[in-house]
Amino acid sequence: MAQRVLVLNASYEPLQLISVRRALVLLLQEKAELVEAAMQHLRAQSVTYSVPLVIRLVRYIRIPRQLRLPCSRRGVFARDRETCQYCGQQPGRAHLTMDHVVPRSQGGLTTWNNVVTACRDCNHRKGGRTPEQANMVLLSTPRQPQYLAFALLGELERHDVWRKYAYT
Repeated sequence: MAQRVLVLNASYEPLQLISVRRALVLLLQEKAELVEAAMQHLRAQSVTYSVPLVIRLVRYIRIPRQLRLPCSRRGVFARDRETCQYCGQQPGRAHLTMDHVVPRSQGGLTTWNNVVTACRDCNHRKGGRTPEQANMVLLSTPRQPQYLAFALLGELERHDVWRKYAYT
């Protein structure tokens, strides 16, 4: 029962990951419905339940859209899908760095709008310069994520069944 279950809002927007036990309680209380299940089953004395992978809440939960997510290394990597924003390569998390578009030495801050994912080579080549000064082009403009489910994005990418709910 160490497996986790994706909880979707009534609108199919990802909300959080919970334990199988908690998911079963929500299903039994009819607060959620089963969307996708694993091949395994949980057996009780007289009943068998499919192990849930994805459940959907019956009632819509309002999410505050102005919620500010803290700018973190993990968050920036998730936002950029672990892709270098200069060369487009995906060398793996261990070989990625968080680069300040406007370097801190030039007054740049560590904010969502000023940090991007970069591979070590591109970050070293750019150095303490702006992309324009280093003749480098960003693949996308960095910006603050818009919704709470972004916090789950890295997790959703790791499970094949959950991936299709990451960008709904």
